Amino acid sequence: MSRKIAIFDTTLRDGEQSPGASMNTEEKLIIARQLVRMNVDVIEAGFPISSPGDFKSVAEIGKLAGDACTVCSLTRAVDKDIEVAAEALKCAKRPRIHTGLGVSPSHLRDKLHLTEEQAIERAVHAVSYARNFVDDVEFYAEDAGRSDQDFLVRIVQAAVRAGATVVNIPDTTGYNMPWDFGARIRDLRERVEGIEDVTISVHTHNDLGMATALALESVRNGATQIECTINGLGERAGNTSLEEVVMAIRMHEDALDAHTDIVTPELMRASKLVSSITGINVQPNKAIVGANAFAHSSGIHQDGVLKARDTYEIIDPADVGAAGSEIILSARSGHAALRHRLGELGYTFADEEFDDVYNRFLEIADQKKEVFDEDLEAMVQERQREVKAVYALDALQVSCGDPLVPTATATITDEVGATHVVCSTGTGPVDAAYKAIDKVVAVHGDLSEFNVKAITRGIDAIGEVTVRITAEDGRVYTGRGADNDIIVSSAKAYVNAVNRMIQTNRSKEGK
Repeated sequence: MSRKIAIFDTTLRDGEQSPGASMNTEEKLIIARQLVRMNVDVIEAGFPISSPGDFKSVAEIGKLAGDACTVCSLTRAVDKDIEVAAEALKCAKRPRIHTGLGVSPSHLRDKLHLTEEQAIERAVHAVSYARNFVDDVEFYAEDAGRSDQDFLVRIVQAAVRAGATVVNIPDTTGYNMPWDFGARIRDLRERVEGIEDVTISVHTHNDLGMATALALESVRNGATQIECTINGLGERAGNTSLEEVVMAIRMHEDALDAHTDIVTPELMRASKLVSSITGINVQPNKAIVGANAFAHSSGIHQDGVLKARDTYEIIDPADVGAAGSEIILSARSGHAALRHRLGELGYTFADEEFDDVYNRFLEIADQKKEVFDEDLEAMVQERQREVKAVYALDALQVSCGDPLVPTATATITDEVGATHVVCSTGTGPVDAAYKAIDKVVAVHGDLSEFNVKAITRGIDAIGEVTVRITAEDGRVYTGRGADNDIIVSSAKAYVNAVNRMIQTNRSKEGK
């Protein structure tokens, strides 16, 4: 059996320190319920001395959690902080006080104004004092990543002897390289007496983009608790991302000799919940929970995923609560992806037809960042309108403006394959296009209705035009056309209505 790695979630404490991520008590309780559903081992609920709101949050989360997990409260190595934290945790069934101080030369010299010996004395007092209130005390050695290693060993040894049940080794500024930080953890395991009886925790930051790597290297060297946040939320560049370390450990359990008890299908829900409450959006390419984490745009990747998901996905989307793999249709998509999506929409084409469909798809894709299902529906319907057409609009060029005269040049192919290039002016670009078409088509009617709507999403949406033409006998014929260019859509709709008129007349005549 591999080692159990405890997941210590600090979204509600360190995560809330991210600018703009402040949460009220009710919002913290909503997130805490989700953390309990995920089966986190520890919830760091707040810093009670900092505000009445934080005090209330710690107290309420302590009641909420019950026996499900440990509820932790942060303090400085100050008696009053510890007393207030203990008061806030009175209703918690599994309380923990998290106390400590800075240990790097910078923190000792510039922030705390303490010698090494004074720092050790304060650490011992804080841990001992906290043990008067709770049995579970975590000691943090802030900025341990930049500390003198010999001093770090001394102060951690003192904290263990004073009764600390957990020792937290933070790379507070995200400064370390993973192998250097791992070596610190290994050295503590080898040199601190009694450390085998306490939990070694790590709290790493993402200032150099290596928070997850730092945490995993720590696990490889003996750490048994990771302090992290949902979506990597936190000060500056954030903390270790809970979803990243959990899934990395799951994927490499044998190599790390480690596992967690996190309910991973709840990860996506947790990510969306935290994003919604804090208003901080998750970047699309964020590992595990980003919008693009299981999306494929490259034709080569799409073909591989459609044949076997694991060709380009190491994680089953269902394992993290994601809806599933997503094939993003774009100009980079190949035949396989388009055929697959059209099949899902209920359209099938013979091989000799499909090349034409694919070429039309590329024309649309060249004009749009992403081709949606609505685009494909419009494309197929437009093609079906053109297949049996008497007249086909091959090209349309329009010039207009103030003070230019609206002019349209249309290229039209008739049913015998003859190509006609015609030009006309009009009161506007649509009128000019219709008058040019009238020079070729064999029937005419009065335009009685003209309607435009966007049928897909975005500023580059495909527009569909519906027209109704009243013939000389009073019959009304409807035509539709769709294209990225609304003038082209209008011309296609007009030609479609004319074709329907001709086909109806021929049907009446028995031709």
